[in-house]
Amino acid sequence: MTDTLSPPESAAPEAPRRRGGHPARAAFRAELRRGIAPWTAPAVALTIAVTMLGKSGQWQGGWADTQELLHASATLLGGPLVAAAGCWQGGRDHRRRTAGLWLSVPRGRPARLVMAAAPVAVWAVVGHLLAAAGVLAATWPYAGAGGPSAELIAVDAWFLVCAAFTGFVVGRVWRWRLAAPVLAAAGYLFLGVPTYFASDLRLLNPAEQYYLGDQVPVGWFAPVMVLWVGAPVLALVIGYAARRRLFAVVPLAVAAALAPLIVSSGEDLFRDDPVAWQLICTDEAPQVCVGGREGPLLPQVSDALAGLRSRLDGVPGAPLRYVSVPVSGGGRTPAGASRLPGPTLGWTVVRGRLVDPVAYASETARQLSERDCPDSASAEDESVAEGDASAAAEAEEDAHIRVMQIDDAVVHWLAPSNATAPARDWSGPYLDRLTAMDDAERRAWLGRYLATRDSCDPKEVPAL
Repeated sequence: MTDTLSPPESAAPEAPRRRGGHPARAAFRAELRRGIAPWTAPAVALTIAVTMLGKSGQWQGGWADTQELLHASATLLGGPLVAAAGCWQGGRDHRRRTAGLWLSVPRGRPARLVMAAAPVAVWAVVGHLLAAAGVLAATWPYAGAGGPSAELIAVDAWFLVCAAFTGFVVGRVWRWRLAAPVLAAAGYLFLGVPTYFASDLRLLNPAEQYYLGDQVPVGWFAPVMVLWVGAPVLALVIGYAARRRLFAVVPLAVAAALAPLIVSSGEDLFRDDPVAWQLICTDEAPQVCVGGREGPLLPQVSDALAGLRSRLDGVPGAPLRYVSVPVSGGGRTPAGASRLPGPTLGWTVVRGRLVDPVAYASETARQLSERDCPDSASAEDESVAEGDASAAAEAEEDAHIRVMQIDDAVVHWLAPSNATAPARDWSGPYLDRLTAMDDAERRAWLGRYLATRDSCDPKEVPAL
């Protein structure tokens, strides 16, 4: 009788793996697809896009102007919107009457809070980044050198994350169906009112309107602002969800330590942008120079000033260069140069084009003839003129008026335009005399006139 070998006992079958992976990841993906969370991205993106499109002529063409308005839209408008979405998400269990059911599950309150609030924050950041990418792409064809500040975009995105968690906690605590819109309105006021303050305390406001014309954030701006904005929110979350709420003191202490640093830094939160101070000049003399951010405007500016430069050709003391100097950082016009009027997006420049080259040349001529005289002397003359003015005081006032009329006549002759047409009614005789001179006589007189640009004594201005 032969023995038959029985097959070995098979191992116990393995439990089938869940397709969703870890339960927490599956729950998070479900939260990303349901409720108000996925609607947060298009809401934030549309809010920013509509605001930017309404003022496109005022930012499209300059990195700084674009990011100034982008920052204001993301924080002042997007922040309250995201907080309201988080608040609505936080009140979901109370509206569904399932808040008590969560007490029976093993997952703790902090985990449940993060699982429910994080999708709103994620979608808010997605909407913000999509809008920012579209806006910056719209500026790129018209902008000059330099680029956007990644630090400021990151800080704005982090602020939206903090707004989502803040709103979520408020929604959990405040069981009112109108809590979300009320929170949005209160958040707008809370963020908007401090922007009108003159104190450096306004810099603690994450929605503070920064001036980025020729400045960029310093290297430590982003990490300090991330800690300052996030610390109070972390304290709020710990105070609501953690078992040991005393730990909320730690982030509050961090915020208390950073606040004096931000306030005391003041305008030092930003530094001069080297690109803005880098001059791009034409080859012919006299040169026309603009900052690196205004590089695409150089050919248009040079063409607009062609007539003015030709009229000053051969005049002794005429500017050797026409320079666009940044107004911050104590920028002064170099010796032998004349200041160019700064371009104003939406007014003098729209989408990389000079709106009115003739008016631009006229304003350049006015910069050339402008005198930096103290107001005290003119105010003193006015006070004397109001009373019983003596003959000497009246003569002094007439001399000042004569100089102003001569200045206007020079501006109108160098760059005639419709904007300076009214000068004919006030300084017409001086303009007629200047026009009637022959070229040699006029060049000699203009040389004597330009030599008195820094003088405030009317007697030194040559008669016309």
